[in-house]
Amino acid sequence: MAILNAFILLVIAAITYGTPLLFGTLGEILTEKSGNLNLGVEGIMFMGGAFGLGGVFYYEKLSQNPNGFAAILIALLCAFLAGALASLIFSFITTTLRANQNVTGLALSIFGTGVGQFAGEFMRVRAGGYVTISNALKAFFTASPFPGALQNIPVVGQLLFGNSFFFYLAIVLAVGMHLFLNRTRPGLYLRAVGESPATADAAGINVARYKYLATITGGGISAVGGMVYITTIAMCVWNHEGLSGEGWLAVALVIFCLWRPLASIWGSILFGALMILYLRLQIPFVPTELYKILPYVVTVIVLIISSLRNNKEKQPPEALGLAYFREDR
Repeated sequence: MAILNAFILLVIAAITYGTPLLFGTLGEILTEKSGNLNLGVEGIMFMGGAFGLGGVFYYEKLSQNPNGFAAILIALLCAFLAGALASLIFSFITTTLRANQNVTGLALSIFGTGVGQFAGEFMRVRAGGYVTISNALKAFFTASPFPGALQNIPVVGQLLFGNSFFFYLAIVLAVGMHLFLNRTRPGLYLRAVGESPATADAAGINVARYKYLATITGGGISAVGGMVYITTIAMCVWNHEGLSGEGWLAVALVIFCLWRPLASIWGSILFGALMILYLRLQIPFVPTELYKILPYVVTVIVLIISSLRNNKEKQPPEALGLAYFREDR
């Protein structure tokens, strides 16, 4: 019984730590399906975390009777807009100006991290201490949307119904993205743009429009992951180092999940478990640093195996990371 309880606690913690990664991964999958390789997810998640928390922080200060549902909506909106704006800059530089996507993404990562840390520290200094919200509002961000009767079901209650609202939102988003990419005409057009923009352009598909929309929307979704980390794992307290590495893990998870939204659900939970394994399974002679590189090691192994199989379905979009020059068509 003790082993079962320990396993349940591990899975619940893995879901908590994996939810921000799930948002970051889904956003980057949508971006990469258009052929854009945005390596700025780290900076985007920093911006989402800072501006998402900032929106709730100032909403509570200006409101006499803050509402939890409104606070969540404000956090989502502020984070999404921050990520969308950063991704708009990336799209303009890479799609319109046709600059190198790798360099632009790395620059965005540095820029976004700086902007997020500046915004967070600015709020902290202005507040004269920690940037946080009341315990009453914090509870809304970590509480489950399901009634207590479902959560009290033996064994599966906490696993299935005891997680935060954001986890179930991410599940719905993953399923919706899968259906969009595989069952709708705009989704198939988007995949065509990522595979062969020249062919898509010849078929009358507006390549630039699809790249812009996918990248901006994907960046907004990734930024929500940063907000979720700050409001659930960091307990609505700004920490300028709290999000370090989350964006890079999300990029690695995209490869691990082979660019499939549904696979990112269990992949993010697995990565969440690997992130906290050093707290749950401590081996005296194994350094903590080795635990923390496990997600990257697993990603490299999966990448090698998928490359050896040479399966088209398990490869990235063919035009990923390549600028499209219409005159070369």
